[in-house]
Amino acid sequence: MKKLLLVLLILIGISVQAETLQAGVSKIDMLPDDFFGNWRVVAKIDKQSGSTNFKPNTIDLWNLSRNGDVINLNNPFTGASASVKLDYVEGNIIRFTKVGDYDNKKLTDTVDLKLNGDTFTGINSLKLETFSTYDNSLIKTDTALYILKGEKISGSLEEKGK
Repeated sequence: MKKLLLVLLILIGISVQAETLQAGVSKIDMLPDDFFGNWRVVAKIDKQSGSTNFKPNTIDLWNLSRNGDVINLNNPFTGASASVKLDYVEGNIIRFTKVGDYDNKKLTDTVDLKLNGDTFTGINSLKLETFSTYDNSLIKTDTALYILKGEKISGSLEEKGK
């Protein structure tokens, strides 16, 4: 019985260690080289819900850069700057999320894109949550879905910070 328990503990320990090692591989290192740089991004609203009127079309400039294991997204048009969380990378399919808190509102931006060299296509899902200033309870949630098209303006491996 003790031997069986010992074998089970060893097997569990090995599987936990293997999972830890696998989880230790940084997703950022799996990103295609073409991801980083300056992008001209056109977004057209596909659908929205709630009472917030989201912009129907936008043209932005995204500067995607890397500093160690942190991805930064800067937009010189709006002055916005944020670190983004890399959720998923599988070849040229990428998902990242940015969350911003503004007064009693929380904006979650989730971008799914397919990178094709110097262009990408994808979607941007927005969720705007409004909270009570009294007890911080959720008052309402507005959502929007944008169709994205991106075109690379500039960028190189040296700018990646690798």
